[in-house]
Amino acid sequence: MASSSSLRPPLISSRSLSSPSLPSFFHPSRSRSLLFPKPLLCLSFPSSPSPSPSSSSSSSLRTHRVSTAPVEQAPAPEFGFGDEIARLGALRSQLRGARSLDEKLRVLDADSRVGDFFGNGNGGVLGELEALEVYLLKCLVAAGQGHVLGSELDWGGGGGGGDRVEGSALRSALYTLADLVEKWSLHGHASGIVDDGVGGLGIGEMELLRKLLKILGEIEQFYDCIGGIIGYQIMALELLSPLKAQTLQSRTSEFVELHVPSGLNLMEDAEYASQAALWGIEGLPELGEIYPLGGAGDRLGLVDPVTGECLPAALLPYCGRTLLEGLIRDLQAREFLYFKIYGRQTITPVTIMTSSVKNNHEHVTALCERLNWFGRGRQNFEFFEQPLVPVVAAKDGKWLISRSLFPVCKPGGHGAVWKLAYDKGIFQWFHRYGRKGATVRQVSNVVAATDLTLLALAGLGLRHNKKLGFASCERNVGATEGINVLVEKQNLEGQWAYGITCIEYTEFEKYGIIDTAVSLGSAAGGRLECTMQNIADNFLNAVNSRCNKGIESELDTFIVYNKRRRVTSSAKRKWKPEDRSLHQTPEGSLLDVMRNAYDLLMSCNIELPKIKDNSSYFHSGPPFLIFLHPALGPLWEITRQKFFGGFISEGSELQVEVAEFLWRDVKLDGSLIILAENIMGSTMVNDNGESVLLYGTRCGRCKLQSVKVTNKGIDWSSPNNVYWKHDVKRFETLKIILHGNAEFEAKDVVLQGNHQFEVPDGYRMCVSQDSAGFSVKVDPIADELMESGSWFWKYNINGMHINLEMVEL
Repeated sequence: MASSSSLRPPLISSRSLSSPSLPSFFHPSRSRSLLFPKPLLCLSFPSSPSPSPSSSSSSSLRTHRVSTAPVEQAPAPEFGFGDEIARLGALRSQLRGARSLDEKLRVLDADSRVGDFFGNGNGGVLGELEALEVYLLKCLVAAGQGHVLGSELDWGGGGGGGDRVEGSALRSALYTLADLVEKWSLHGHASGIVDDGVGGLGIGEMELLRKLLKILGEIEQFYDCIGGIIGYQIMALELLSPLKAQTLQSRTSEFVELHVPSGLNLMEDAEYASQAALWGIEGLPELGEIYPLGGAGDRLGLVDPVTGECLPAALLPYCGRTLLEGLIRDLQAREFLYFKIYGRQTITPVTIMTSSVKNNHEHVTALCERLNWFGRGRQNFEFFEQPLVPVVAAKDGKWLISRSLFPVCKPGGHGAVWKLAYDKGIFQWFHRYGRKGATVRQVSNVVAATDLTLLALAGLGLRHNKKLGFASCERNVGATEGINVLVEKQNLEGQWAYGITCIEYTEFEKYGIIDTAVSLGSAAGGRLECTMQNIADNFLNAVNSRCNKGIESELDTFIVYNKRRRVTSSAKRKWKPEDRSLHQTPEGSLLDVMRNAYDLLMSCNIELPKIKDNSSYFHSGPPFLIFLHPALGPLWEITRQKFFGGFISEGSELQVEVAEFLWRDVKLDGSLIILAENIMGSTMVNDNGESVLLYGTRCGRCKLQSVKVTNKGIDWSSPNNVYWKHDVKRFETLKIILHGNAEFEAKDVVLQGNHQFEVPDGYRMCVSQDSAGFSVKVDPIADELMESGSWFWKYNINGMHINLEMVEL
């Protein structure tokens, strides 16, 4: 994506359709401008009753509540959406015409709502604020949200706001009394009225005001292209208006048709898929990585077991590590593959979008620091924080509040990543690293990097200079998932435009889409993240005449298809015992990970038990647990050359955390865990005192040939097993631990029962059969083999494929 000076809009923002991973690319362009559509608005309506815009619900700081029983009153008239939109539209036009902040303030002062609320003075709270802060508060009131500021404070020096809280005056008074009683009960005095703060605000209120001003400032800046706070409210009202459909139709008096897009099917065209993946590997030094991690992840219900603090989705402990660590492992596996083919190290710059919700930013950066920046160096990470946006009431567009000065806010959606990255100079940052594009990964999608998917997507985008690409798959009928479509438009001038974009499931009715099943061969629906639509719609290609089939190859946008469980399976919500569906739960995604392992190892001539449908999980759990480090591939054609023959029985567990690995005719009935410290290489300390991973140096190594492993393995009856966390109770296991560049080899041997083989750094352990069962021999590795090891896999490109050759020294 691009800086305004040298890069053009994202090239590919690819995302896996189902939630996925979205690689996105950007190339140099003659154009110096980056076009962004209006940001998508996040409207959140809880299923349980929400706090009234004019009410103050209890917070964690409060211990008492004054009862506010409903007071009979005449029903409120229906809200006039059209009138309010027109009023705010006129105000926005006036503000856009103002040339200075002083002029903007004069425009706002002329607004009746602002005058009624603040009066004619600039004393009170306003008198203590900077001009820009006053502007933000007046925009808030002009937008009809005076209730956010509360009723008990002196805002303009005239004794308080006149139009502060709309609705019943008695109801407002009761809520104000409730606030005061709560403050008194907590502190023994009316803490909100003491003069230790500013302009009549107590210290607590001043802190809340500063937080509110920060939120308002971010809204004003992020939504500047549509008019800031005023524009945000206009868009919210337009989306909520009963006349929305008529308004949209009147705006778009153009011909629009939606078609099923065609693209590379990775399952059907294996040769071209392999070629595309090779392009992706070759182009890795030209790509960055983007992780939008700012979402609240409320449906996961993730909390710190010690402190009880709510945690963001990126910290979900999944398969033995956090979701964020899983993204980095996938990335490092691709970098390791690049090293093995080309003999050069490449470190991909990673940018992460966080948010303030649930202390997301602090938690994510603390994790990176604790793990020493994953051996990548701090300079290869860049963070930018996603703004929070207010939640609005459906009936009238009022901002919901939990108390005065405290609007209910949520992250504005992953679609914020594009404009925010542009505003924060992220694309320039990528450009300084020589990057032409980026891969966008959604943290909750744990399968997007499976086999060819990401590499083929990136390879096609780079090779053909595309702007935006999608990885898509079959869609589950009735699911809360969108679809990918080929858009065909004709404007009033008769010009045609085409592009591949996505339609959210919430918009199906608007576009006349019927939610029915289709076969992937003829139509590939795609589940995608709503974040992509607001950028994809701006990448249409204009042509002079209407086109027939085949236009997709000429577009700036493109799509690739793969089997669903190799494109998307998300851990987005917590499974509940009464829920009979595992869709988008950690449990459901684990089963897809196991199905992928089954597909891979069966193609290696390894026998495994079949995985039944998800309903079997409720009473029996998965039939096995298999976790393979992605650096064993990540392409399956590579993994197939490291694994061959044998079987894994039902109820077994296999974990392989080493890249230099050989499995030949291994029979596993129980638990086998192989852990290496140096999975893909060793670390060295750079000039900044940081530990940086060097691929291929002093790797741990393991060979298993004609080995039978038998033990009691996992206690599948334990009620404490959490399979998706890989947190299980074991009776017995065979564990191999490789320190530093240690090597382990077992051949023609039966290993029965509970054993742990721990090999120290610089040594090679060999296990073989003898009359007593087995014997162990440990020898030091020769000095000249310390870096390379006594053997290694050599990767060779042969046409469109990668062949492995074992080199023994």
